[in-house]
Amino acid sequence: MTGLLKHLPWVYLLIVNLVEFFVMYLDKQRAKRRKWRVPEFDLLFIGLIGGGMGGLLAQQLFHHKTRKLRFYFFFIFGTLVAIAISFVSYKR
Repeated sequence: MTGLLKHLPWVYLLIVNLVEFFVMYLDKQRAKRRKWRVPEFDLLFIGLIGGGMGGLLAQQLFHHKTRKLRFYFFFIFGTLVAIAISFVSYKR
């Protein structure tokens, strides 16, 4: 595999986790100001496609969506997806 393609899964995981982290931050700020919120589907979907670690970190740092178990489970599953992607890309 060529240089850039070899690192593509890692770049993907970094980007999707940063996006999840910042979208959770944005949603928390909007919640404080009682403004339009990010749809829960979007937060869950980003977490599910590999952004679970960013979601879990944002939950703890911003104390956001911590009472909703569904978010915790989606973020854990998304973290497992990220681990699987990492494992498969490392083996290649």
